[in-house]
Amino acid sequence: MKPVLLPLPGNEAQAQALAQRLDAVIGQFMVRRFPDGETYLRIETELAGRTVIVVATLDRPDDKLLPLLFTAATAKELGAACVGLVTPYLAYMRQDQRFLSGEAVTSVYFAQLLSASVDWLVTVDPHLHRRDSLDEIYSIPSYVVHAAELVSTWIRQHVDSPVIVGPDSESEQWVAAVASASGAPYVVLRKIRRSDHEVEVSVPDVERWRAHTPVLVDDIISTARTMIETVGHLRRAGLPPPICIGVHAIFAGDAYESLLSAGATRVVTCNTIVHVSNAIDLGDLLATGVRTMLVPASAAEEGQ
Repeated sequence: MKPVLLPLPGNEAQAQALAQRLDAVIGQFMVRRFPDGETYLRIETELAGRTVIVVATLDRPDDKLLPLLFTAATAKELGAACVGLVTPYLAYMRQDQRFLSGEAVTSVYFAQLLSASVDWLVTVDPHLHRRDSLDEIYSIPSYVVHAAELVSTWIRQHVDSPVIVGPDSESEQWVAAVASASGAPYVVLRKIRRSDHEVEVSVPDVERWRAHTPVLVDDIISTARTMIETVGHLRRAGLPPPICIGVHAIFAGDAYESLLSAGATRVVTCNTIVHVSNAIDLGDLLATGVRTMLVPASAAEEGQ
């Protein structure tokens, strides 16, 4: 039987693209809010013995988590053989240790909730700074899609004489991979973060890059404060207007408009979160990840 995709609201286009690539079907599925804010959910498609794939990118996750958990629980109660999760953006990865006394290590708690609800997950470039892999906090199998190669391809096709600019030392390994694949040099910013909204940056050896188009690359663009400060620094140093590329387009508040107003000539993101800046399609890579996870799921169904 064909896998059944259940997209949470806002994920319909991503689910449809996956269905075409996977020869899967979109389930008859309804999620809405009662007047008091509680979730109503109904799955009309027959699920007994079938593989179910919930599609839910998890930006602004607090309003999405309960519908996701309810969907997975309902699918299992209706007899699904396996319930997987495709979540192009995986939330709650940043708070990965207790920095101050009494802080919640939310990355661990969130991982426990999802691991107890679904059988596997596929995601794109999770924010792993102090962890080597998702396996350190997730107890279910996972497949991580890496966007670097497609980001490099976009740069090769659209930017003349690029220099890749990374936001901080933690980004260097990822930025170096993008630069290598795109055949471009790279430089990593020196950064001092004074608060969530105040960041000071400088570009080492800025004079070397005057003949290049700066391409700022990061995995997540949230407040965009680092990129905004960097754009201003580059412009004041006399470099050409930069291009900003992010994998995940969170853009809190007016971050996107502020980044353009600061002097970025273009802002480009992958389609892990629906946004006007989406220009890099990760659909084929996501489908590859799902196929990989479906192999053990198919074996389990045959053994029933």
